[in-house]
Amino acid sequence: PIPQTAEPPDPKTCSPGEYLEYFIFPVLLPGMAELLHRAKKEKCFERKRTKFIASDFLTEWLYNKNPKRKDESFTEFFSIPFVKDWLKDHPRPPTPLSLRLSEEEASIVIQSFWRGYRVRCDSEIQELRQWQKQLREVKNITKVVEEFWAKQEAKSK
Repeated sequence: PIPQTAEPPDPKTCSPGEYLEYFIFPVLLPGMAELLHRAKKEKCFERKRTKFIASDFLTEWLYNKNPKRKDESFTEFFSIPFVKDWLKDHPRPPTPLSLRLSEEEASIVIQSFWRGYRVRCDSEIQELRQWQKQLREVKNITKVVEEFWAKQEAKSK
């Protein structure tokens, strides 16, 4: 709790505890509360891994709620100047597909893989695939493809 005094302490001379109470917590605590609401919305408490990055959210929230920027428009995380500079020197790995897909999209991918697997297990389909493989070998398809691309490259030169 912030002690009720007439005026806030001088930031350059006050104790670390007073500095936290008067200058850091009044800004940070609402951001942390908003972070928890957003984490709940993103189902971070239900899953082991999510695409939600708490530090990114808090950085964006604090940047946009900064009193020195109150007349400026909302700035998306990747458009914040110091974030752009940091990411130029420290690029992030791509987000895995499993985190980018919604549950519905992921279920479609899994179902289509499973259906394809079940079809490929069918003996008639295996026989057809084996026949196609033999046909490709007989017609020397790799050589035909190489010749085709050689002709295409010769045309473009």
